[in-house]
Amino acid sequence: MKSTYTIAAIAVATTALLTGCASTANDPYTNNNGAYNNSASTSMGYGTIDSIQVTRGGGGTSGSGAVIGGLVGAVVGSQVGSGSGRTAATVAGAVGGAAIGNNVERSRNDGNGREMYQIGVRLDNGDYRTIVQDSVYDLRVGNRVRVVDGRAYRY
Repeated sequence: MKSTYTIAAIAVATTALLTGCASTANDPYTNNNGAYNNSASTSMGYGTIDSIQVTRGGGGTSGSGAVIGGLVGAVVGSQVGSGSGRTAATVAGAVGGAAIGNNVERSRNDGNGREMYQIGVRLDNGDYRTIVQDSVYDLRVGNRVRVVDGRAYRY
């Protein structure tokens, strides 16, 4: 009876941790590769679009799913058998849990793998900005744009 409560508590805690680590918000200060994005500025500017590239976001893993899955698997595996059998079950549970946790994290990130657009803008003051946004609407290479808060708008 006690081990049932332990397993249920671990499952609830794991679900809470995985849900708390997940984020669908785009960080305006980094691009999809994690590099600093110059477009995350509160200033406004005018310029001309030099390039538009389509990228796919998401799809990677941070490793937190594997770590949490491995911990849960080890705890569940330690509830099985005794002696060296318990040790083997703990190791097998940790390895299996890590693999499952990594797959769960990857599938969550693949759902966020939508198309993003990297828009290269040559500003009138000579600066160059790369803006990452989720749509380009009617923007084309050569269009004049207004850049406000890291987004390009045609004018």
